[in-house]
Amino acid sequence: MMFDLETKKEILDKTELFVLDMDGTFYLENDILDGALDFLEAVKKAGKRYIFFTNNSSTSAELYIEKLAKMNCHITRDMIMTSGDVMTAYLNVNHPGKSVYLLGTKPLEESFKAAGINLFNLENDDALANMDKRPDIVVVGFDKTLTFDKLSNACTYIREGSLFLATHLDINCPMKGGFIPDCGAICKAIELSTGKEPRFVGKPFKETVDMVVEATGVSKEKIAFVGDRIYTDVATGVNNGAIGILVLSGETKLEDMDKFDCSPDAVFESIKEMGELLN
Repeated sequence: MMFDLETKKEILDKTELFVLDMDGTFYLENDILDGALDFLEAVKKAGKRYIFFTNNSSTSAELYIEKLAKMNCHITRDMIMTSGDVMTAYLNVNHPGKSVYLLGTKPLEESFKAAGINLFNLENDDALANMDKRPDIVVVGFDKTLTFDKLSNACTYIREGSLFLATHLDINCPMKGGFIPDCGAICKAIELSTGKEPRFVGKPFKETVDMVVEATGVSKEKIAFVGDRIYTDVATGVNNGAIGILVLSGETKLEDMDKFDCSPDAVFESIKEMGELLN
């Protein structure tokens, strides 16, 4: 199913803020996608705004800013959010001061510390040997430094009653030539071991939309979430009263669309096409 030109233009016209996914939408690994910078210029020329939002919690916003700068895309901290940002905001509002055992990379750990999250430090890295102590919460991110000890400890704590939270539900992360396991895949292993399911807070959940609305002041009806995944990017908009736009430059292909309950408001080959129609 493709969308006619008039529908695409109507969606672009009503959008005041484009919330752009990154990997698979704006770039692929370290290579910017064709037409990406032209799209940003078209957005500015049309008097509209854009920010970036990535579910990838393995890297901090500051490092993403550096990465984009190397692609000649220069943004400020208020123009980028990650699922890690949503999680720290969620923890500070709903579980202030609670201890957190984090399955995450060093950059995610540093961002949690900067946000004032009470990180739980385990002696000897063996939860079973320290059963008298456990964290209030286990948070799982896209942990590229995951070890069996960390996975085992998380399962032990969750079995013993720690709350199970996760930054985002993405199963795979796109790479050149294929995919690698993402946060959702790690969570599935923990689910199978513990019988417990996590509470996710990144895309496509309401917490993400609420954070974007609060940070930008734009009403959700005029916000378009743009990305290459229906179950995260598109669903964020469609399921929460905003707009969901699918681009076919990453994970989801046209023939995959019928596999999902959620349908995008518009489909574009890429953000290059979006930019061309904005001009």
